[in-house]
Amino acid sequence: MRKSSAAVWDVVRAERQRLVADLSPLPAEQWEAPSLCPGWSVHDVLAHLVDTARTGKIGFVRGMVGARLDFDRMNHRGVLREKRQDPQDTVRALRDVSGLTRTPPTKLATRLVEAIVHGEDIRRPLGLSGSYPEPAVLQALAYQLRTPGAFGGGRERAAGLRLVDRRTGTAWGTGTTVEADALDLLLAVSGRPVEPVLPT
Repeated sequence: MRKSSAAVWDVVRAERQRLVADLSPLPAEQWEAPSLCPGWSVHDVLAHLVDTARTGKIGFVRGMVGARLDFDRMNHRGVLREKRQDPQDTVRALRDVSGLTRTPPTKLATRLVEAIVHGEDIRRPLGLSGSYPEPAVLQALAYQLRTPGAFGGGRERAAGLRLVDRRTGTAWGTGTTVEADALDLLLAVSGRPVEPVLPT
């Protein structure tokens, strides 16, 4: 079920705050551990979350123009801008922006994808356990399945598959059945190296 704008922001704010709580005691030697996001450390992903929390529609357009319409370059610049020398300063920066409701010119469901997928990008390599509201995970997954890979989605990865959430029985698509928890399905269609393995 589609969540209201206020409900989406409530989830996003809560997830940002939970991540702050999880990372506040993290020892220095773990900050450069590789995240699930290819090429980024857990500190890089945290800095990206700070950057995207600060970025509204105008800032996004300016960033894309400055990066010559290269989305990856814009994200890299955002990480460099927000990644502090002391990782705990980056944690505090996320805490300070946790209540912001800025978003690029796209569907609000992307904020759920951002909070949940990047939360797991950080937590799983560190052995931390995340817990996310089931309706938010299902909405994020449904959005990713509708969205082409060129726009950060996973429509092509799920082509020819019937994805089934083993907890709720909710299913998407047709074809070969892949059954797993919705969170793992969300990560897989978002290109993360987790079970179930989907076509690349």
